[in-house]
Amino acid sequence: MRVLGIETSCDETGIAIYDSERGLLAHTLHSQTDIHAKWGGVVPELASRDHVRRAIPLITEVLEKAQLTGKDIHGVAYTKGPGLVGALLTGAMLGRTLGFAWNVPTIGVHHLEGHLLAPFLEPDPPSFPFIALLVSGGHTELVKVEKQGTYEIIGDTLDDAAGEAFDKTAKLLGLGYPGGALLAKLALRGNPDRFHFPRPMVDRPGLDFSFSGLKTFALHTVEANPLDEQTRADIARAFEDAVVATLAIKCRRALQETGYSTLVIAGGVGANKSLRHALHEMCKKQQASLYFPRMEFCTDNGAMIAYVGCQRLLAGEREDLAVEVFPRWALDEISK
Repeated sequence: MRVLGIETSCDETGIAIYDSERGLLAHTLHSQTDIHAKWGGVVPELASRDHVRRAIPLITEVLEKAQLTGKDIHGVAYTKGPGLVGALLTGAMLGRTLGFAWNVPTIGVHHLEGHLLAPFLEPDPPSFPFIALLVSGGHTELVKVEKQGTYEIIGDTLDDAAGEAFDKTAKLLGLGYPGGALLAKLALRGNPDRFHFPRPMVDRPGLDFSFSGLKTFALHTVEANPLDEQTRADIARAFEDAVVATLAIKCRRALQETGYSTLVIAGGVGANKSLRHALHEMCKKQQASLYFPRMEFCTDNGAMIAYVGCQRLLAGEREDLAVEVFPRWALDEISK
């Protein structure tokens, strides 16, 4: 089966074609970073309008890359939620329209399931069951995955997600948008011994996260020190070290408590090099296997949507022509 995937949940338009026998045939991505940078964050109306402008030309581009036409597509998958409602509706309407025009089945995909299963796009994918750390701007969750479609959230953030805390701390340091990647780059020049930030909630049982206090600690540190270039780098390093250590500790605890021996990392923060290194070291000590998607599939992309859509269509799932999106949609609700 050959499936066209459409990802429009937030500020990136991702289009891809996945073939159940040949794998990923083609993909492309347009980022709206330049549009939203001057506002310091995503403006939903601008995001929706740009998806409208970009989606069809990107679909044409992907079909040309794969040397296919609409007649060669067997199904269409689009992001159904969670995300910005206007952006989701853009992709959903387009996906439904193409499915109707091409007379092929269409299906809405959970955005986080896409991230969760992105490592299956790789030549050496993980095996079920496994523990997954979904870590991005809007989500920080530990998920027990028994098989595709069966997910149990065993750890969640009580306030800010890790990526959100990165972006807010970057703003405190006077960095631009998107802040998380800029903070990580600045942290490379930081002195790891100058500041020490707390590791929130690691001194109590459980797998939940909390990063709002860490953000507040960063604010107090910024206010207490003159912000020359080296001090900004040192604060960035201390903040990143605290987030990375906290995530690694909770992942280790999740592996120990469940008895699972495979850890999957997905989501935008999964591209952070310090986090990757720390989790590699932790899994080596735990004799556990670690899987990441490639860097380009850590952030939002159409390939993960095409893959999940293909698996669900192959399993016989179908949806009618009614357009329904879910701006808020918990991952474990898929199993229910």
